[in-house]
Amino acid sequence: MTDDLDQRLLDALQDNAREPTAALARRLRVSRSTVQSRIQRLEERGVIAGYTVRLSDETARRMIRAHVSINLSPKLTAAVVQALKRIPEVRALHAISGAHDLIAVVRTGTMEEMDALIDRIGAIDGIERTTSSIIMATKFER
Repeated sequence: MTDDLDQRLLDALQDNAREPTAALARRLRVSRSTVQSRIQRLEERGVIAGYTVRLSDETARRMIRAHVSINLSPKLTAAVVQALKRIPEVRALHAISGAHDLIAVVRTGTMEEMDALIDRIGAIDGIERTTSSIIMATKFER
């Protein structure tokens, strides 16, 4: 269970995971040792699973990104998930409610690569149909 300080610390780390501990302490109005021990505890409990790189807006704008909605054959979900997990351009995969079963968040460098990727996804055994939505612009991202 996380408390208010943990949540504020997690929010700050999600904004900038490289922010120095001393700066985090000033921002949260606690001691540096409190920040260090909270981070260590959150890592040990698995609340913080790791740290990542966030691309600059300029770099991200050059990438072709899309959401691929996927309809599955019954009983083949696990095999499809494993096949999609092996494709590095598939950045995230979500099980959803509604008309589709899954949504894959994908990223490529060119439209030609995106076309080939969508064809590759559609050819996976167990995928009945895909519908793709190219992301034209990101208004904000957290």
